[in-house]
Amino acid sequence: MNDVTGRTSNAARTIEARVLNAIDEAATVRLLADLVRVPSITGTDAESDLQDACARLLSDSGLDVDMWKLDLDALRSYEGFPGTEADRSEGYGVVGTTEGDGEPALILQGHVDVVPTGDVAKWEGQDPFGARLTGTTLHGRGACDMKAGLAANLAVVRALRQAGVRLARPLAVHCVVSEEDGGLGAFATLARGHTGEAAVISEPTSGKIITANAGALTFRLEVAGRAAHGATRYEGVNAIEAFWPVFQALRRLEHERNRDVDPLFAGNALPYPIEVGTVRAGDWASSVPDLLVAEGRLGVRLDEDPADARAALEGTLAELDDPWLRRNPVAVTWPGGQFASGRLPEGQPLLGEMAQAAADVTDQNPGTTAAPYGSDLRLYVAGGVPSLHYGPGDVRFAHAPREQVDLRELRDVTRALALLVLRRCGVR
Repeated sequence: MNDVTGRTSNAARTIEARVLNAIDEAATVRLLADLVRVPSITGTDAESDLQDACARLLSDSGLDVDMWKLDLDALRSYEGFPGTEADRSEGYGVVGTTEGDGEPALILQGHVDVVPTGDVAKWEGQDPFGARLTGTTLHGRGACDMKAGLAANLAVVRALRQAGVRLARPLAVHCVVSEEDGGLGAFATLARGHTGEAAVISEPTSGKIITANAGALTFRLEVAGRAAHGATRYEGVNAIEAFWPVFQALRRLEHERNRDVDPLFAGNALPYPIEVGTVRAGDWASSVPDLLVAEGRLGVRLDEDPADARAALEGTLAELDDPWLRRNPVAVTWPGGQFASGRLPEGQPLLGEMAQAAADVTDQNPGTTAAPYGSDLRLYVAGGVPSLHYGPGDVRFAHAPREQVDLRELRDVTRALALLVLRRCGVR
Protein backbone atom coordinates (compact mmCIF):
# COMPACT_ATOMS: atom_id res chain seq x y z
CA MET A 1 0.00 0.00 0.00
CA ASN A 2 2.97 2.32 0.50
CA ASP A 3 5.83 3.24 -1.83
CA VAL A 4 9.51 2.96 -0.84
CA THR A 5 9.40 6.34 0.94
CA GLY A 6 6.59 5.16 3.21
CA ARG A 7 4.04 7.48 1.61
CA THR A 8 0.66 6.19 0.57
CA SER A 9 0.64 5.59 -3.18
CA ASN A 10 -2.00 6.97 -5.54
CA ALA A 11 -3.36 3.46 -6.12
CA ALA A 12 -3.60 2.88 -2.38
CA ARG A 13 -5.39 6.19 -1.85
CA THR A 14 -7.90 5.20 -4.53
CA ILE A 15 -8.61 1.89 -2.79
CA GLU A 16 -8.88 3.59 0.61
CA ALA A 17 -11.38 6.09 -0.79
CA ARG A 18 -13.41 3.26 -2.28
CA VAL A 19 -13.63 1.43 1.05
CA LEU A 20 -14.43 4.59 3.01
CA ASN A 21 -17.18 5.42 0.54
CA ALA A 22 -18.56 1.91 1.02
CA ILE A 23 -19.10 2.47 4.76
CA ASP A 24 -22.84 2.97 5.11
CA GLU A 25 -23.19 5.21 8.17
CA ALA A 26 -26.95 4.79 8.46
CA ALA A 27 -26.63 1.01 8.21
CA THR A 28 -23.92 1.06 10.88
CA VAL A 29 -26.23 2.96 13.25
CA ARG A 30 -29.00 0.46 12.55
CA LEU A 31 -26.55 -2.35 13.25
CA LEU A 32 -25.58 -0.75 16.57
CA ALA A 33 -29.24 -0.36 17.52
CA ASP A 34 -29.88 -4.02 16.71
CA LEU A 35 -26.91 -5.05 18.88
CA VAL A 36 -28.09 -2.93 21.82
CA ARG A 37 -31.59 -4.39 21.62
CA VAL A 38 -30.19 -7.83 22.45
CA PRO A 39 -30.03 -7.90 26.30
CA SER A 40 -26.75 -9.82 26.33
CA ILE A 41 -25.98 -9.58 30.04
CA THR A 42 -22.94 -11.63 30.99
CA GLY A 43 -23.80 -15.30 31.37
CA THR A 44 -27.35 -15.13 30.01
CA ASP A 45 -28.84 -16.92 27.03
CA ALA A 46 -29.01 -13.59 25.20
CA GLU A 47 -25.21 -13.47 25.22
CA SER A 48 -25.24 -16.68 23.17
CA ASP A 49 -27.98 -15.26 20.92
CA LEU A 50 -25.80 -12.28 20.08
CA GLN A 51 -22.81 -14.50 19.33
CA ASP A 52 -24.99 -16.37 16.85
CA ALA A 53 -26.01 -13.07 15.24
CA CYS A 54 -22.36 -11.94 15.00
CA ALA A 55 -21.41 -15.23 13.35
CA ARG A 56 -24.10 -14.71 10.71
CA LEU A 57 -23.03 -11.11 10.10
CA LEU A 58 -19.43 -12.16 9.60
CA SER A 59 -20.43 -14.99 7.30
CA ASP A 60 -22.61 -12.62 5.27
CA SER A 61 -19.54 -10.40 4.84
CA GLY A 62 -17.64 -13.28 3.25
CA LEU A 63 -15.46 -14.28 6.20
CA ASP A 64 -14.63 -17.84 7.15
CA VAL A 65 -16.35 -18.26 10.53
CA ASP A 66 -15.35 -20.49 13.41
CA MET A 67 -18.13 -20.72 16.02
CA TRP A 68 -17.68 -23.21 18.83
CA LYS A 69 -19.15 -24.05 22.21
CA LEU A 70 -16.74 -23.37 25.07
CA ASP A 71 -15.72 -26.35 27.18
CA LEU A 72 -16.17 -24.56 30.50
CA ASP A 73 -14.84 -27.37 32.69
CA ALA A 74 -11.69 -27.78 30.61
CA LEU A 75 -11.01 -24.03 30.50
CA ARG A 76 -11.17 -23.80 34.31
CA SER A 77 -8.29 -26.29 34.47
CA TYR A 78 -6.02 -24.31 32.14
CA GLU A 79 -3.08 -22.35 33.50
CA GLY A 80 -3.89 -18.65 33.61
CA PHE A 81 -7.68 -19.14 33.77
CA PRO A 82 -8.95 -15.58 34.42
CA GLY A 83 -11.86 -16.47 36.70
CA THR A 84 -15.52 -15.62 36.35
CA GLU A 85 -18.19 -13.96 38.47
CA ALA A 86 -21.44 -14.55 36.58
CA ASP A 87 -23.10 -17.95 36.64
CA ARG A 88 -23.20 -19.53 33.21
CA SER A 89 -24.24 -22.83 31.70
CA GLU A 90 -22.74 -22.17 28.27
CA GLY A 91 -20.66 -19.82 26.18
CA TYR A 92 -19.66 -19.56 22.53
CA GLY A 93 -16.62 -18.27 20.71
CA VAL A 94 -16.89 -16.55 17.33
CA VAL A 95 -13.98 -15.69 15.01
CA GLY A 96 -14.31 -14.56 11.41
CA THR A 97 -11.25 -14.50 9.16
CA THR A 98 -10.85 -13.03 5.70
CA GLU A 99 -8.88 -14.72 2.96
CA GLY A 100 -5.18 -13.94 2.68
CA ASP A 101 -1.78 -15.49 3.15
CA GLY A 102 -0.28 -16.39 6.52
CA GLU A 103 -1.51 -15.56 10.00
CA PRO A 104 -3.82 -12.56 10.49
CA ALA A 105 -1.93 -9.30 10.21
CA LEU A 106 -4.56 -7.69 12.42
CA ILE A 107 -7.31 -8.69 14.83
CA LEU A 108 -10.31 -6.48 15.55
CA GLN A 109 -11.79 -7.59 18.87
CA GLY A 110 -14.97 -6.79 20.74
CA HIS A 111 -17.00 -8.31 23.56
CA VAL A 112 -20.73 -8.92 23.23
CA ASP A 113 -21.63 -9.05 26.92
CA VAL A 114 -22.91 -6.16 29.01
CA VAL A 115 -23.41 -5.58 32.73
CA PRO A 116 -26.88 -5.68 34.30
CA THR A 117 -29.08 -2.59 34.06
CA GLY A 118 -29.43 -1.88 37.76
CA ASP A 119 -32.62 -0.11 38.87
CA VAL A 120 -34.62 0.30 35.64
CA ALA A 121 -36.38 3.34 37.15
CA LYS A 122 -33.05 5.19 37.04
CA TRP A 123 -33.20 5.03 33.23
CA GLU A 124 -35.79 7.84 33.31
CA GLY A 125 -38.60 5.64 32.07
CA GLN A 126 -36.66 4.43 29.06
CA ASP A 127 -36.08 0.81 28.15
CA PRO A 128 -32.37 0.14 28.85
CA PHE A 129 -32.31 -2.02 25.73
CA GLY A 130 -34.46 0.27 23.61
CA ALA A 131 -31.57 1.83 21.64
CA ARG A 132 -33.14 5.30 21.90
CA LEU A 133 -31.84 7.92 19.45
CA THR A 134 -31.61 11.62 20.29
CA GLY A 135 -29.77 13.77 17.78
CA THR A 136 -26.34 12.23 17.27
CA THR A 137 -26.53 10.07 20.40
CA LEU A 138 -27.69 6.49 20.87
CA HIS A 139 -28.71 5.52 24.40
CA GLY A 140 -28.89 2.08 26.00
CA ARG A 141 -27.09 -0.55 27.99
CA GLY A 142 -23.99 -1.57 26.06
CA ALA A 143 -24.14 1.36 23.62
CA CYS A 144 -20.78 2.56 24.91
CA ASP A 145 -19.34 -0.59 26.50
CA MET A 146 -18.85 -1.90 23.93
CA LYS A 147 -21.42 -2.53 21.24
CA ALA A 148 -20.45 0.63 19.37
CA GLY A 149 -16.94 -0.80 19.04
CA LEU A 150 -18.38 -4.15 18.03
CA ALA A 151 -20.53 -2.43 15.38
CA ALA A 152 -17.45 -0.59 14.05
CA ASN A 153 -15.56 -3.88 13.67
CA LEU A 154 -18.46 -5.49 11.82
CA ALA A 155 -18.99 -2.41 9.65
CA VAL A 156 -15.37 -2.53 8.47
CA VAL A 157 -15.65 -6.06 7.07
CA ARG A 158 -19.02 -5.22 5.55
CA ALA A 159 -17.45 -2.23 3.75
CA LEU A 160 -14.55 -4.34 2.47
CA ARG A 161 -17.01 -6.74 0.87
CA GLN A 162 -19.15 -3.93 -0.50
CA ALA A 163 -16.07 -2.29 -2.06
CA GLY A 164 -14.91 -5.59 -3.56
CA VAL A 165 -11.52 -5.37 -1.85
CA ARG A 166 -9.54 -8.56 -1.19
CA LEU A 167 -6.84 -8.35 1.48
CA ALA A 168 -3.35 -9.71 0.87
CA ARG A 169 -3.02 -10.90 4.47
CA PRO A 170 -5.90 -12.02 6.67
CA LEU A 171 -7.95 -9.83 8.97
CA ALA A 172 -9.56 -11.62 11.92
CA VAL A 173 -12.59 -10.38 13.85
CA HIS A 174 -12.95 -11.81 17.36
CA CYS A 175 -16.35 -11.58 19.07
CA VAL A 176 -16.01 -12.74 22.68
CA VAL A 177 -18.18 -13.34 25.73
CA SER A 178 -17.56 -12.81 29.42
CA GLU A 179 -15.23 -9.80 29.25
CA GLU A 180 -17.11 -8.05 32.01
CA ASP A 181 -16.44 -10.79 34.56
CA GLY A 182 -12.85 -11.74 33.78
CA GLY A 183 -12.22 -12.44 30.10
CA LEU A 184 -13.22 -16.08 29.70
CA GLY A 185 -14.19 -15.54 26.05
CA ALA A 186 -10.87 -13.99 25.06
CA PHE A 187 -9.00 -16.63 27.04
CA ALA A 188 -10.89 -19.39 25.22
CA THR A 189 -10.37 -17.77 21.82
CA LEU A 190 -6.61 -17.59 22.29
CA ALA A 191 -6.53 -21.12 23.71
CA ARG A 192 -8.23 -22.34 20.51
CA GLY A 193 -5.29 -20.96 18.54
CA HIS A 194 -6.79 -17.78 17.14
CA THR A 195 -3.89 -15.35 17.27
CA GLY A 196 -2.37 -12.72 15.00
CA GLU A 197 0.39 -10.15 14.62
CA ALA A 198 -1.47 -7.41 16.49
CA ALA A 199 -4.92 -6.53 17.81
CA VAL A 200 -7.11 -3.48 18.24
CA ILE A 201 -9.77 -3.86 20.91
CA SER A 202 -12.42 -1.27 20.14
CA GLU A 203 -13.33 -0.43 23.74
CA PRO A 204 -14.45 3.19 24.34
CA THR A 205 -11.46 5.57 24.38
CA SER A 206 -12.89 9.10 23.84
CA GLY A 207 -10.75 9.68 20.76
CA LYS A 208 -7.50 8.61 22.40
CA ILE A 209 -5.44 5.45 22.05
CA ILE A 210 -5.14 3.38 25.20
CA THR A 211 -1.92 1.39 25.29
CA ALA A 212 -2.07 0.02 28.84
CA ASN A 213 -4.58 -1.15 31.43
CA ALA A 214 -4.30 -1.39 35.14
CA GLY A 215 -5.60 -4.65 36.54
CA ALA A 216 -8.42 -5.38 38.96
CA LEU A 217 -8.79 -8.24 41.43
CA THR A 218 -12.06 -9.12 43.13
CA PHE A 219 -11.74 -9.64 46.89
CA ARG A 220 -14.08 -10.94 49.59
CA LEU A 221 -13.71 -9.95 53.24
CA GLU A 222 -15.35 -11.67 56.20
CA VAL A 223 -15.36 -9.57 59.36
CA ALA A 224 -16.45 -11.32 62.54
CA GLY A 225 -18.62 -9.91 65.29
CA ARG A 226 -20.28 -11.45 68.36
CA ALA A 227 -24.02 -11.99 68.37
CA ALA A 228 -26.27 -10.72 71.13
CA HIS A 229 -29.82 -9.51 71.61
CA GLY A 230 -30.25 -5.96 70.37
CA ALA A 231 -31.59 -4.95 73.79
CA THR A 232 -28.30 -6.03 75.36
CA ARG A 233 -26.02 -5.03 72.53
CA TYR A 234 -23.20 -4.32 75.00
CA GLU A 235 -22.86 -8.09 75.35
CA GLY A 236 -21.98 -8.42 71.69
CA VAL A 237 -19.65 -6.95 69.06
CA ASN A 238 -21.30 -5.44 66.02
CA ALA A 239 -19.57 -6.70 62.85
CA ILE A 240 -20.58 -3.45 61.11
CA GLU A 241 -18.62 -1.40 63.63
CA ALA A 242 -15.72 -3.85 63.38
CA PHE A 243 -15.67 -3.26 59.62
CA TRP A 244 -15.11 0.49 59.90
CA PRO A 245 -11.32 0.32 60.66
CA VAL A 246 -11.06 -2.21 57.81
CA PHE A 247 -12.63 0.25 55.39
CA GLN A 248 -10.38 3.06 56.62
CA ALA A 249 -7.33 0.82 56.10
CA LEU A 250 -8.40 0.15 52.51
CA ARG A 251 -8.61 3.89 51.86
CA ARG A 252 -5.11 4.39 53.29
CA LEU A 253 -3.78 1.56 51.15
CA GLU A 254 -5.40 3.10 48.09
CA HIS A 255 -3.69 6.42 48.79
CA GLU A 256 -0.32 4.70 49.25
CA ARG A 257 -0.62 2.68 46.02
CA ASN A 258 -1.42 5.81 44.00
CA ARG A 259 1.53 7.94 45.17
CA ASP A 260 3.90 7.09 42.33
CA VAL A 261 2.14 6.18 39.08
CA ASP A 262 3.23 5.54 35.51
CA PRO A 263 3.42 8.71 33.35
CA LEU A 264 0.87 7.14 30.99
CA PHE A 265 -1.73 7.95 33.66
CA ALA A 266 -1.03 11.70 33.52
CA GLY A 267 -4.27 13.53 34.27
CA ASN A 268 -5.96 10.49 35.81
CA ALA A 269 -6.94 11.29 39.38
CA LEU A 270 -6.96 7.70 40.61
CA PRO A 271 -5.29 5.08 38.40
CA TYR A 272 -5.49 2.24 40.95
CA PRO A 273 -8.76 2.49 42.87
CA ILE A 274 -9.80 0.20 45.69
CA GLU A 275 -13.53 0.05 46.22
CA VAL A 276 -16.00 -1.96 48.25
CA GLY A 277 -19.00 -2.71 46.08
CA THR A 278 -21.22 -4.88 48.30
CA VAL A 279 -21.69 -5.16 52.06
CA ARG A 280 -23.94 -7.71 53.78
CA ALA A 281 -24.41 -8.10 57.53
CA GLY A 282 -26.91 -9.49 59.98
CA ASP A 283 -29.96 -11.72 59.71
CA TRP A 284 -32.37 -10.24 62.27
CA ALA A 285 -33.30 -6.64 63.07
CA SER A 286 -33.04 -7.01 66.83
CA SER A 287 -29.79 -8.97 66.89
CA VAL A 288 -26.19 -7.76 66.96
CA PRO A 289 -24.73 -8.96 63.62
CA ASP A 290 -21.94 -11.48 64.07
CA LEU A 291 -20.68 -11.45 60.48
CA LEU A 292 -20.14 -8.85 57.77
CA VAL A 293 -19.20 -9.87 54.25
CA ALA A 294 -17.79 -7.20 51.93
CA GLU A 295 -16.76 -7.63 48.32
CA GLY A 296 -14.82 -5.20 46.18
CA ARG A 297 -12.05 -4.63 43.68
CA LEU A 298 -8.36 -3.93 44.13
CA GLY A 299 -6.55 -2.02 41.39
CA VAL A 300 -3.37 -3.71 40.11
CA ARG A 301 -0.53 -1.38 39.13
CA LEU A 302 1.07 -1.55 35.70
CA ASP A 303 3.63 -4.38 35.53
CA GLU A 304 2.77 -5.51 39.06
CA ASP A 305 2.45 -9.23 39.73
CA PRO A 306 -1.15 -9.81 40.90
CA ALA A 307 0.26 -11.94 43.72
CA ASP A 308 2.07 -8.85 45.05
CA ALA A 309 -1.14 -6.83 44.88
CA ARG A 310 -2.98 -9.49 46.87
CA ALA A 311 -0.18 -9.60 49.42
CA ALA A 312 -0.36 -5.81 49.89
CA LEU A 313 -4.05 -5.93 50.79
CA GLU A 314 -3.74 -9.02 52.96
CA GLY A 315 -0.74 -7.57 54.80
CA THR A 316 -2.50 -4.27 55.44
CA LEU A 317 -5.48 -5.99 57.04
CA ALA A 318 -3.33 -8.41 59.03
CA GLU A 319 -1.46 -5.49 60.62
CA LEU A 320 -4.54 -3.57 61.81
CA ASP A 321 -4.01 -2.12 65.28
CA ASP A 322 -7.43 -3.07 66.64
CA PRO A 323 -7.91 -5.34 69.68
CA TRP A 324 -10.97 -7.16 68.30
CA LEU A 325 -9.48 -7.66 64.83
CA ARG A 326 -6.19 -8.90 66.27
CA ARG A 327 -8.12 -11.68 68.00
CA ASN A 328 -10.48 -12.16 65.06
CA PRO A 329 -8.49 -11.50 61.87
CA VAL A 330 -10.32 -10.51 58.70
CA ALA A 331 -10.66 -13.49 56.37
CA VAL A 332 -9.62 -12.53 52.80
CA THR A 333 -10.41 -14.59 49.71
CA TRP A 334 -10.13 -13.82 46.00
CA PRO A 335 -13.20 -15.04 44.07
CA GLY A 336 -14.42 -13.96 40.68
CA GLY A 337 -12.63 -12.16 37.87
CA GLN A 338 -8.89 -11.61 38.21
CA PHE A 339 -7.57 -8.99 35.77
CA ALA A 340 -3.80 -8.57 35.60
CA SER A 341 -2.41 -5.35 34.14
CA GLY A 342 -1.13 -5.21 30.57
CA ARG A 343 0.48 -2.88 28.10
CA LEU A 344 1.48 -2.61 24.45
CA PRO A 345 5.20 -3.42 24.16
CA GLU A 346 7.53 -0.46 23.62
CA GLY A 347 8.34 0.28 19.99
CA GLN A 348 5.41 -1.69 18.59
CA PRO A 349 4.55 -0.21 15.17
CA LEU A 350 0.83 -0.77 15.77
CA LEU A 351 0.68 2.41 17.86
CA GLY A 352 2.01 4.64 15.10
CA GLU A 353 -0.17 2.94 12.50
CA MET A 354 -3.32 3.40 14.56
CA ALA A 355 -2.43 7.00 15.38
CA GLN A 356 -1.84 7.82 11.71
CA ALA A 357 -5.11 6.23 10.61
CA ALA A 358 -7.02 8.12 13.32
CA ALA A 359 -5.33 11.42 12.43
CA ASP A 360 -6.09 10.92 8.73
CA VAL A 361 -9.78 10.67 9.61
CA THR A 362 -10.11 13.32 12.33
CA ASP A 363 -7.23 15.70 11.44
CA GLN A 364 -6.13 15.43 15.08
CA ASN A 365 -3.39 13.52 16.87
CA PRO A 366 -5.29 11.10 19.10
CA GLY A 367 -2.69 10.98 21.86
CA THR A 368 -2.03 8.01 24.12
CA THR A 369 -3.08 7.18 27.65
CA ALA A 370 -3.66 4.30 30.06
CA ALA A 371 -6.91 3.09 31.63
CA PRO A 372 -7.57 2.35 35.32
CA TYR A 373 -9.71 -0.70 34.54
CA GLY A 374 -8.90 -4.22 33.41
CA SER A 375 -9.74 -5.57 29.97
CA ASP A 376 -9.01 -8.35 27.50
CA LEU A 377 -5.89 -6.46 26.42
CA ARG A 378 -3.74 -8.19 29.03
CA LEU A 379 -4.81 -11.64 27.78
CA TYR A 380 -3.86 -10.86 24.18
CA VAL A 381 -0.53 -9.33 25.20
CA ALA A 382 0.22 -12.33 27.43
CA GLY A 383 -0.65 -14.55 24.45
CA GLY A 384 1.95 -12.83 22.29
CA VAL A 385 -0.44 -10.48 20.46
CA PRO A 386 0.50 -6.79 20.90
CA SER A 387 -2.74 -4.92 21.55
CA LEU A 388 -4.24 -1.50 22.16
CA HIS A 389 -7.65 0.06 22.63
CA TYR A 390 -9.23 2.46 20.15
CA GLY A 391 -12.98 2.75 19.95
CA PRO A 392 -16.08 4.94 20.10
CA GLY A 393 -17.53 6.15 23.38
CA ASP A 394 -16.64 7.70 26.72
CA VAL A 395 -16.04 5.16 29.48
CA ARG A 396 -17.63 7.53 32.02
CA PHE A 397 -20.99 6.52 30.52
CA ALA A 398 -20.25 2.79 30.83
CA HIS A 399 -22.08 0.70 33.46
CA ALA A 400 -24.38 3.67 34.19
CA PRO A 401 -28.10 4.32 33.59
CA ARG A 402 -27.10 7.20 31.31
CA GLU A 403 -25.06 4.92 29.03
CA GLN A 404 -24.77 6.38 25.54
CA VAL A 405 -22.46 6.83 22.58
CA ASP A 406 -21.89 9.72 20.18
CA LEU A 407 -22.56 8.42 16.68
CA ARG A 408 -19.96 10.78 15.23
CA GLU A 409 -17.35 8.85 17.19
CA LEU A 410 -18.75 5.62 15.77
CA ARG A 411 -18.34 7.04 12.26
CA ASP A 412 -14.77 8.23 12.84
CA VAL A 413 -13.59 5.03 14.51
CA THR A 414 -15.09 2.86 11.77
CA ARG A 415 -13.26 4.88 9.13
CA ALA A 416 -9.96 4.84 11.05
CA LEU A 417 -10.15 1.09 11.58
CA ALA A 418 -10.86 0.59 7.88
CA LEU A 419 -7.71 2.54 6.98
CA LEU A 420 -5.65 0.56 9.50
CA VAL A 421 -6.91 -2.73 8.06
CA LEU A 422 -6.04 -1.74 4.49
CA ARG A 423 -2.58 -0.47 5.40
CA ARG A 424 -1.68 -3.33 7.72
CA CYS A 425 -3.14 -6.23 5.75
CA GLY A 426 -2.49 -4.88 2.25
CA VAL A 427 -4.62 -5.47 -0.85
CA ARG A 428 -4.32 -8.14 -3.53
